[in-house]
Amino acid sequence: MNFAFFAVSAFLGIATIFQFMAEFNSDVWEWEDEGKSVSQLRLDLELAEERRILEARRLTPSAVERQASYKERTPAEVDRLRKESRYYRRVHLWMQWLLFICSGGITAITAWYDPPQPGKGVLIALGFTITVITGATGYFKPRERAFNLQQTADSIEQHVTALDLGIAPYVLAEAANLELFATTVENMRVEQRKREQQLDQPHQGQQEVI
Repeated sequence: MNFAFFAVSAFLGIATIFQFMAEFNSDVWEWEDEGKSVSQLRLDLELAEERRILEARRLTPSAVERQASYKERTPAEVDRLRKESRYYRRVHLWMQWLLFICSGGITAITAWYDPPQPGKGVLIALGFTITVITGATGYFKPRERAFNLQQTADSIEQHVTALDLGIAPYVLAEAANLELFATTVENMRVEQRKREQQLDQPHQGQQEVI
């Protein structure tokens, strides 16, 4: 018992010594106050900010380089637009096939069961499905979304090909061609976003925007 008490006391004493050494060792606490005034610290901060701005300006590429990089990223944007177009096209086709199947099922069950029992429950389910699909198609408009996305992707790809081949309207100097290309593609993307916003609005709101 005495040995355990002595061991614990020795451990606590050694830990206390190390704690004091760490507290008063300047190498451990590098963030210790150096005695600078607030105005000096503020000046150091302003100088550091100025150095950061100058370094950022030095590393910023020229407009021509940024436009060339934008042109290299354009094929990825075209692929993204086409993937979204295929997605909405598949959604639209699935909705149309469900409408065809449900409509045909209602006609077949009505002709098969006369009076409608016991097919009345199936008729109600099919009619409900048709109503839901018709409402979802009119609200989300997957066909229109697919068409707009595909049209934008084709137009951008056409301009990419024209820029690579050096045909109209890209018959100027390289810097002017890149600037014209970036401006044209950005305008197309803005128009695409506007069309998406119009599709998200109610029908009455679309008429007012148009």
